[in-house]
Amino acid sequence: MKTAYLDIISGIAGDMTIAAFVSAGVPLDTLAKELRRLPVGPFELSGSHVTRSGIDAVHIDVMVPETAPAHRHLKEIVSLIAEAGYSPLTTSRASKIFQVLAAAEARVHNTTPEKIHFHEVGAVDAIVDIVGTALCLEMLGIDEVYSSAVKVGHGGTVRAAHGTLPVPTPATMEILRGYPVLLTEIPHELTTPTGAAIIAALSSGMLPDLPMSVESIGYGAGTADFREVPNLLRILIGEPADAELHDDVLVIETNIDDMNPEIYPYVLEKLLASGAQEAYLTPVIMKKGRPGIVLTALVNRMKLDDVIRCFHTETTTIGLRIRPANRRKLPRRQRTINTTLGPVSVKVIERDGKETITPEYEECRRIAIERHLPLVTVYRIIEQEARGQA
Repeated sequence: MKTAYLDIISGIAGDMTIAAFVSAGVPLDTLAKELRRLPVGPFELSGSHVTRSGIDAVHIDVMVPETAPAHRHLKEIVSLIAEAGYSPLTTSRASKIFQVLAAAEARVHNTTPEKIHFHEVGAVDAIVDIVGTALCLEMLGIDEVYSSAVKVGHGGTVRAAHGTLPVPTPATMEILRGYPVLLTEIPHELTTPTGAAIIAALSSGMLPDLPMSVESIGYGAGTADFREVPNLLRILIGEPADAELHDDVLVIETNIDDMNPEIYPYVLEKLLASGAQEAYLTPVIMKKGRPGIVLTALVNRMKLDDVIRCFHTETTTIGLRIRPANRRKLPRRQRTINTTLGPVSVKVIERDGKETITPEYEECRRIAIERHLPLVTVYRIIEQEARGQA
């Protein structure tokens, strides 16, 4: 499973991220060509080599006419990404980053994600940065992303559409809620909301303490040149040395015997949306012979507070049990295959040197609805055609 580790030397922004990927081997011309499929109007993507503390790095500029739209709604942005016709994996990753941004902005402004007007992050350059990041991940065949703790500046201010904001900005901190953060004494915006959203949407957390064979290294430079620290984002790309993957999770569970059972499917959806990696129900017999349910969720520590909040908001529970657990997983990755039903995102699982391709439920559900086919038929077609592409 190919892994990207984002080593946040100073901070992270959207342009620094795609610059680091270009430094690590993504051809800039190919990336620019793919990005021009976005129906956002004219723009130019240029790259140059710069030096930060004696380290050669790539700096990316996105040049946009002054007349380009400066703000958009989430729905409009997601539609623009879908209209570009990228693979399901790239479309999903880019859309997820914007959804994370919208959710954070909504909490900051006490409204809903649908009503949020994206200002800076709705502009063409931010859309290019975010979609460009998703494209780079697919171009390099990266399956999983990890990062170091995110460094943020402190004590300064930054001008934004809503006025003068403290550094780090409220949106940046809201996005990074629950993720490891290092508060520095540097009074500059080291990490932007776009950079924070890339981490929150794509990262599986801190890199497990496992050997990694590094294949390529990239350095992306920010525009400013700080005295205190090199303004760089470093990306390490490689393969874990172990045949199995390990990670640490927290198990949250509670017993419930006083809730309408029709609500449980909705609760599971909400738990997964709030950051749980898994969520499931187990029927049990409780005290006095009453039937009940054990509701269980697995979660990374960085999403613990969000998932606990979901338990208390969506269920009748008044207490939770939380314990650490170690998982051992077979290597897996996402891949897009071509089928008679169109491009389909599938999961590829490695076992004893062999690969098994498994259709993703959401993809099969989407195709079944679009083509008015039984879900079981969609599964069967994809499984049969996937065997020839394993």
